[in-house]
Amino acid sequence: MHKNTNPAIALVESIAHTSVADCYQCGKCSAGCPQADKMDVLPSVLIRMVQNGDVKEAAATESTWLCVGCLTCSARCPKSVNIAGVLDALKQISIRKNCIDSKYRRTVTFQKAFLNNVRRNGRTNELEMVAEFKIAGFLNDFSIPLALKDAMFGPSMFFKGKLHLKPGSPVKDKALVKRIFDKCSKLTENENDAVE
Repeated sequence: MHKNTNPAIALVESIAHTSVADCYQCGKCSAGCPQADKMDVLPSVLIRMVQNGDVKEAAATESTWLCVGCLTCSARCPKSVNIAGVLDALKQISIRKNCIDSKYRRTVTFQKAFLNNVRRNGRTNELEMVAEFKIAGFLNDFSIPLALKDAMFGPSMFFKGKLHLKPGSPVKDKALVKRIFDKCSKLTENENDAVE
């Protein structure tokens, strides 16, 4: 993989571990994508946007969040460009630059609640995670219906043994989980603020 001189493109390539310059726009990724009919910008066009340095614009598309990570696009690429990795990199950049498509802000809120929960506990504590997600989601959009949306499922889940009110036993090596999070945090700190 060659070293890209454009810092925004280089950032995408370093996160995705691929070279977007290798793409010659055959369109096989878009043709095979199971989500293509719902996307505002096709995967091949997103790759072209990144090749042109329009990384922030590509990260702000709805398509970035519609990618389900099935890897069909990457598997079909005759040049072995990690297209799914590029879309994942665009998700990360959209979070850093706060240019997330508004429909997917709650998805990001849930992901953050999940990761915070695992970071604190070494595993998920369902009630704590749901509480953090619902409070953060409500503070973002003040939607009472969305805050209460899943409340009716609580009693039936509890009686079926699917909702545990008591936290599970702690993981044996919480320090290992902490080291994983510290290493990931260090990697993202080392990446420069390349996307403008």
